[in-house]
Amino acid sequence: MIGAEAIVKCLEKEKTDVIFGYSGVAIDPFWNKMLDSDIKRVLIRTEQNAAHCASGYARISGKVGVCAVTSGPGATNLITGIATAYADSIPLVAITGQVNSDMIGSDVFQEADITGAVESFVKYSYLVRDVNDIPRIFKEAFFIASTGRKGPVLIDIPYDIQLSELTTKFSYPESISMRTYKPTVNGNMAQIKKVIKEVEKAKRPIICAGGGVHLSGAVEELRKFAEHNNVPVVSTMMGIGVMPTDHPLYFGMVGNNGQSYANRAMNESDLLLMVGARVADRAVNRPDLITENKVMVHIDVDPAEIGKNVGPTIPLVGDIKHIFHDFLEIDDYADDHREWVKLLEKYKKENASQKIESKDGYLDPKDFICKLSECMKDDAIYVADVGQNQMWSCECSKVRDGRFLTSGGMGTMGYSIPAAIGAKLADPSKQVVAVIGDGAFQMSMMELATMRQYDVPVKIVVMKNGYLGMVREHQHFAYKDHYSMVELSGDPDLSLIASAYGMEYMKVDGNSDVVKDIKKFLKDDKSSLMEVVVDPMALTK
Repeated sequence: MIGAEAIVKCLEKEKTDVIFGYSGVAIDPFWNKMLDSDIKRVLIRTEQNAAHCASGYARISGKVGVCAVTSGPGATNLITGIATAYADSIPLVAITGQVNSDMIGSDVFQEADITGAVESFVKYSYLVRDVNDIPRIFKEAFFIASTGRKGPVLIDIPYDIQLSELTTKFSYPESISMRTYKPTVNGNMAQIKKVIKEVEKAKRPIICAGGGVHLSGAVEELRKFAEHNNVPVVSTMMGIGVMPTDHPLYFGMVGNNGQSYANRAMNESDLLLMVGARVADRAVNRPDLITENKVMVHIDVDPAEIGKNVGPTIPLVGDIKHIFHDFLEIDDYADDHREWVKLLEKYKKENASQKIESKDGYLDPKDFICKLSECMKDDAIYVADVGQNQMWSCECSKVRDGRFLTSGGMGTMGYSIPAAIGAKLADPSKQVVAVIGDGAFQMSMMELATMRQYDVPVKIVVMKNGYLGMVREHQHFAYKDHYSMVELSGDPDLSLIASAYGMEYMKVDGNSDVVKDIKKFLKDDKSSLMEVVVDPMALTK
């Protein structure tokens, strides 16, 4: 067995069923041996999107996403996708080809120090020096990526290592124990009991749910706990979908771009349970203020996050699913916070989302997104891109039993289409809709070819306003309408783009029967592109 065969065998042992990537000489031995495997191979059109596809796949499947590219520019192109996954704690294993071992450090053709380049954006990285280490390295990589605070791991494999024969019999480890990596799973029981006592004492408790709740698979446990104790819930952007949008205990997204009533609910609480969230600037603009006049509990699997931005009253390290299971086991007192919930309902009613006054021929983007999500299936997957479309989607989309995916921590434009491809391949039974701005669309529209080649039916909505809308909005306020580098006057004709890739095309504007057109757009499971004409001067607030 040669190294390339060993890599394939390792992926099969990890029950990998799809791998996203791009070819090149330095990774070709691996792709050649993949021909003998049942693992599905998906050729994306630019390397960054291999990581985004793997990210969407991981978030819906609950498994580790896998991508593989060649050395040099192939590997460096992958960095943005790896950084995007790292910022949102998405479990990935990224495989890169490398030049021959004896040439490393010689600045030969297509050599890049990729392990050094990604140091800030991975949980760990490996440069394979001995072909016999491949089984151990892959076992460790999958373990590291999928445990503790999840995230990407990179394995860089020189060309000659892929072709070298193993001198020992291939043996994939049954288990793994790393002396320097032992993530905490179970929460400290004394701390757990302290939290329950605080919940029983609190008059105005609130849970702020972050993306860690999804990553832990703890959605059901958190909902049960909130319902049992009648505790209101708000979420960060990555936590959207932890509670259904219309759940009576859900009070919206917090943060700079969140709902005012959600921020007010968190500020006026006397007990804040921060669950699987980093307390980062986008979710909490002034971390020092959220601790005033309240008990703060910070629950996270990563001890480095607790106390990093704000000091909690009660720190609690562990896996959220395990912790909330323990909460439910010992919490035998059903609390009554009806007056608090009524007050938050009042705030919500007083600060309901305002419609955008659209000029003739343009659609109100908020109203459109509300209607789009209402027409989607209950368990559909909504993938928002970055920019104004993301803000409108976070505020107005209705999540029921489905999922809401987006790039939160890194805010990577062009994320939604490849992530939607990965999500659809993770669960082909689900309806998947990607919502993207016309700027971001041109960063990833080459993946329409991937959708066509592998018959991955995704619905794509392009919010077209002819600008990099979020930056234009910033320049509107910061520079008094002195616009620079934001006008997209060279935009392509989207009807011709759709035709070129064999997709159905629709266009809706202010004169359209929107609900009728949306239903037609969503009626089947075929790839379709809808152009939504939005006022170029529309704002997110």
